[in-house]
Amino acid sequence: MTDTKPAFDERLRQSASETEALLASVLSDAALPDEIARPAHLMAAMRHGSLNGGKRLRPFLLRESAVLLGGSSDAALRVGVALECLHCYSLIHDDLPAMDDDDLRRGQPTVHRAFDEATAILAGDSLLTYAFDIIAAPETTLADRLKTELVLALARAAGPGGMAGGQALDLAAEKSAPDEAGIVTLQAMKTGALLRFACEAGAIVAGSPPADRERLRLFGQKIGLAYQLADDLLDLTSDASTLGKAAGKDAARGKGTLVGLHGRDWAEKRLEVLTNEAIGLLAPYREKALILQEAARFIASRDN
Repeated sequence: MTDTKPAFDERLRQSASETEALLASVLSDAALPDEIARPAHLMAAMRHGSLNGGKRLRPFLLRESAVLLGGSSDAALRVGVALECLHCYSLIHDDLPAMDDDDLRRGQPTVHRAFDEATAILAGDSLLTYAFDIIAAPETTLADRLKTELVLALARAAGPGGMAGGQALDLAAEKSAPDEAGIVTLQAMKTGALLRFACEAGAIVAGSPPADRERLRLFGQKIGLAYQLADDLLDLTSDASTLGKAAGKDAARGKGTLVGLHGRDWAEKRLEVLTNEAIGLLAPYREKALILQEAARFIASRDN
């Protein structure tokens, strides 16, 4: 079997670099047409919360999914940057004292620590809103119909029936531990929704038929579940210097997780099953899907 890991590693690195560059460009202090001004303090906080490294996995998945189906890599990059803005907003708000109350993110002070809570809230609000601006802007060279589909799908993935709703369930779980079905629902919303969107959005960018869109959506759903399971294992087994954030917080807060419910051995076996199912979904695309299949393996085996 061909070893695709070196090619995957290089593609992920290159994608992260290009995503970071475009993200830095769109988060400049210069006001856009129809904007009045961009407060420098706010823009600095937005950059602090988003231009801080990271794998940029969601934009990578979106772009690779689009290219797999014959879509524009450049358009997918811009949509991926929009997704990363929204993802970074969620991290900024997730770190706030009223939420997970974290001091570190990717090894750096969280935005509310580096600035203040009010600025962190506004930085998150601005990144969330800006995500939809980037998709709708003329520079994103897609048909209006596709932009509308992307805006709708992203709003659904991020809103009360997706990521934000999952965060609400996660907070509630600190007071009343959910059963297994509740944990799966919570994680599919809080973490899985944006990963599922990333893969489905690639199919939207490519203007693919419903069958391809559904297949990529299912792939995203599988790797979303795998991502959270790997995260829960890392929270149990890793340390803050490796993770770039506090470790062991799930157990300390009494949060319900599948690892806590079934144990480490079960979780590792389940992670392997999810990874193989995700890889199998892309089998019809043969060699064209090798990089995305390697991404599924990476998600299961990552160390941060």
